[in-house]
Amino acid sequence: MALKKLPISLQDFRKIIENGFKYIDKTKYIYQICQSPGAYFMSRPRRFGKSITISTLEELYLGSKELFKGLWIEDKWDWNKKHPVLRFSLTTIGYESLGLGPALVQELNYQAEKKGLKLNRSGIGPLFKELIEEMGKQGKVVVLIDEYDAPIINFLGKDLNKAIQNRDLLREFYTVLKDLDSSIELVLLTGVSKFTKVGIFSGLNNLSDLTMDAQYATMLGYTQEELESNFGEEIEMTAQKMNLSRAELLAEMRMWYNGYRFHTNADRVYNPVSCNLFFERQEFQNFWFSTGTPSFLVSILKAEGVFDLHFPATSLSGFETFELDQLKPIAILFQTGYLTIQSKDEDGLVSLDYPNKEVRDAMLEVLIENFVGVDTELSAALIIKIRNAFRANDLERVMQILQEVFKKVPFFLHERYPEKFFHAAIHLLFSYLGVRIHSEVCTSDGRIDSLVETDTHVYILEYKLNRSAKAALEQIKQKRYYQAYWNVGKPVEGVGVNFSSKTKNIQGWVAEVVA
Repeated sequence: MALKKLPISLQDFRKIIENGFKYIDKTKYIYQICQSPGAYFMSRPRRFGKSITISTLEELYLGSKELFKGLWIEDKWDWNKKHPVLRFSLTTIGYESLGLGPALVQELNYQAEKKGLKLNRSGIGPLFKELIEEMGKQGKVVVLIDEYDAPIINFLGKDLNKAIQNRDLLREFYTVLKDLDSSIELVLLTGVSKFTKVGIFSGLNNLSDLTMDAQYATMLGYTQEELESNFGEEIEMTAQKMNLSRAELLAEMRMWYNGYRFHTNADRVYNPVSCNLFFERQEFQNFWFSTGTPSFLVSILKAEGVFDLHFPATSLSGFETFELDQLKPIAILFQTGYLTIQSKDEDGLVSLDYPNKEVRDAMLEVLIENFVGVDTELSAALIIKIRNAFRANDLERVMQILQEVFKKVPFFLHERYPEKFFHAAIHLLFSYLGVRIHSEVCTSDGRIDSLVETDTHVYILEYKLNRSAKAALEQIKQKRYYQAYWNVGKPVEGVGVNFSSKTKNIQGWVAEVVA
């Protein structure tokens, strides 16, 4: 029996089912939502299955029973109960060329025309209200809005005023839903970002947020059980092709594509797009990240000088939401999928980190390109050189390579903050190298600039700007940074490095075994 085709780039439930593509049954979650009609919201990173969920709900409420044959919900749904459905995606309404206001007016009139209705009112709010009221004459309306935030986040990092204007307009648009409770059966809005309720949803205070709800934490993405039960044949075929055992392949897949977590007590999930592409190509690659990094995210990180994405543990409120006039890097990184929940401590503080190797390696490449000036295509070859030098414990060669890198760095990258730039460059290069590195490590006697641990050595690096390498080394010894590493069973070397703001490069370095 031939394997079912994988739904690469397909986001329409009907097309997936009618054309025999593989569908991972998530209808139990959908049924659970539908048992309590109301207004719901869920944010998830891009390419995580939001659009398929919206499409599935549409077909369910239209009563398309034939599409749900064999799925969990088939014998549990009342197929005689149908509802008019209003569904649209804000990514496709033409707001960039028309402006958001005219684009919404055009979309509402188009939706009305498809349903044989003619709208008579003017203005976005009145038109939206009239459309729902007219549709409501045929039964309570189901309103499904995909990528609700596209007209906002598309302008972040490019035109903040436009983003704010669009937010205010959308606030007026979504507020209409609150006053039409008698005409509405269910509302679901999905998107990437989650703004504070005083922002876009200030008028929609009856909205139930499923984003961090434990019951729905695994609704999108693939759990380990779903992966193994739905892709058994693909796993066996790919393992054979790659000359790996089943267990070895699954371990590699977990490292590359698993790790997303949307509640502190929830199972981790795989990125569905990455899994499908992996089984199609039968090789480990960066799939999800290559579909595009939001330019606004890189702009924010550069503006804030954020290059180390290991943030201190924080409360949920520290990363769960943000607002346009306060773009918190940690919140944006979490919501866009570059960081995810790792653990929660006894005080309720949550730790975040990269979800997996795919995101970590690709994000480091982007950061290296933007903070160090090394093109993504060249960074891998550079890292191999540094790795080989470290394996040989050849510090002199490491420093030579770094000096070669800094010679080629565009002036504007280190013009304003030279010391921070050099620190960022070394941290990012060594992190990508896979060497365990920790920047600004706190000890009882001070703060270590960087700690690098290889299989055979521990290197404590201290950086100075326009001083001397010897002074940097002396600080390591005076502060006794090495004491915490006496028992690791490896030589501990102190490495003092001096940068020159005049030459824009390493001016000198000195190393000494300190423990």
